[in-house]
Parts: sequence; C-alpha cells; structure tokens
Amino acid sequence: MLQIGTKAPAFEGLDENGNTVKLSDFAGKRLVIYFYPKDSTPGCTAEACDLRDNYQRFLSLGYEVIGVSKDSMASHQKFIAKYELPFRLISDPDCTILKAYEAWGVKKMYGKETVGTLRTTYVIGPDGIIIDAIGKVDTKNHTAQLLDK
Repeated sequence: MLQIGTKAPAFEGLDENGNTVKLSDFAGKRLVIYFYPKDSTPGCTAEACDLRDNYQRFLSLGYEVIGVSKDSMASHQKFIAKYELPFRLISDPDCTILKAYEAWGVKKMYGKETVGTLRTTYVIGPDGIIIDAIGKVDTKNHTAQLLDK
C-alpha cells in the first residue's frame, strides 16, 4: 500500500459517462478513492451502498467519493442505476490507476493465489497528500472505518 504522508499519484480515467476524471479535479478537497474488484458482487455492493448511505455525511465534512475498478463504463452505469449510487465510478480496464495506487496484485481467495484488484481505500487531503489508507476494508461498515476515528 501507499504510505500515509506521501503524495498521491496523479491519475486520469473515464467515469461511467465517459467524462475525464483527474486527481487535480479534487485539489483543495478531501477525496475518498476506493478500489474494488467488481460491480454488483456481494462485497462490492455492500461497500458501495454503505458509502451511498453516508454520502451526504461525507459531503458535509468536505469529502468527495469516487470508486475505481476494471469494469467497463456500461457496467458502472448499470451498477450506479441499480443501487442509486450518487458518486462517480472510474473505469480502469488496463489497471493503470489500480497499479499506481498499489491496488492490483496477488491475493488469496479460497486458498488459491490469484492476481486481481486488492480492495483498498485512500483518503487524499486537499494538498494531494495521502492522509489515510485502509487495506482491510470492512465492506458493510466502510464509512465508520473512514470517519469514526
């Protein structure tokens, strides 16, 4: 994982509507950027819905939220529509952003090693510095991990 206190890697990707999203778009704001394996799977849905249910709380505290996965823009559109997600999802099919944020690598699933998305969340401060990093995400209580410290 990237270390707290280091500069967040610049990124550029396309959201569910094909709009370009860059780290610099969030200058002066706090950003929660979360990396997840796949749209509409149980853990990813629980995580997204927890963030959705607390989205106004994030906004009131000066945070913006975005998600990143390998899924296509079309998949993101369906995921957002089905669960009424209020935040943007970035499509990263070539894993450029995932790799830059050390959210792509070897993981164990059911005792077998695979390569894929490592569920990871970072909070980036208004100055572009990582102020929090979570590698063991509690999908059903992710907001509490981020805000109730």
